[in-house]
Amino acid sequence: MKLPPVRSRKNGFTLLELVLAMGLMVILVGMVFGTARTSLALGNTIVETQNEEMLHQAFFELLSQRFSSLPGNTRFNLEVSDSGSHYLSDLTFQNVPLSFTWGGQARIAKAVQLSTVKRRNGYIDIVLRYYENEILEGAESSFGSTAKSKEPFAELVLLTDVRYFEWRVLDGRSMEWQYDWDQQGRLPLQAELTMAIGAKGEEIRQIFWIPPKANLEPRLRSLGGGGNAPPPAR
Repeated sequence: MKLPPVRSRKNGFTLLELVLAMGLMVILVGMVFGTARTSLALGNTIVETQNEEMLHQAFFELLSQRFSSLPGNTRFNLEVSDSGSHYLSDLTFQNVPLSFTWGGQARIAKAVQLSTVKRRNGYIDIVLRYYENEILEGAESSFGSTAKSKEPFAELVLLTDVRYFEWRVLDGRSMEWQYDWDQQGRLPLQAELTMAIGAKGEEIRQIFWIPPKANLEPRLRSLGGGGNAPPPAR
């Protein structure tokens, strides 16, 4: 008796197996690309955060150096106004000459002002302004000056999208905090800055020391006047 030959199954995949394999491949590729995209976004966020932190640190270092290097005869003026949604401030340093090159020309700034400028988007910008002439009232060179001469010849935007930016200064005599300062011949002991950047930025508070320094200008003037005075009669 002859038995029928056994037919061996041909090697290959069925249509269902191919569909399942393609589906698994699509899922794996999607997971790989999703992980790569998430990692790239996370890396970009970390870089942006580090850049912002470096910018903020450089801003605070600039202020710290400015406050610590103020001479004794500095005219320090802080004015604050309420705009409804923000407290806008102008912090002015006078009698602090700065020489630098701007627009290819050597310029000397007799007054420097750190101002808050309100923008249409609801945030404020921090702007550093340089003035060729003295701008505070009571200064000798400000008498007879025109409005054009009190305009800044250079402006630098240091920070943008600031939610709030508020100053207060410590009076070294009364040891009380004040929100404005207009005392000629005397500097505050400390300056405190409270600020926040962006809609979700955390509040940042920084205190700057202003080392007390003697104002030698009146003494030099008296010595100069005394040197030209005639000798007393005998």
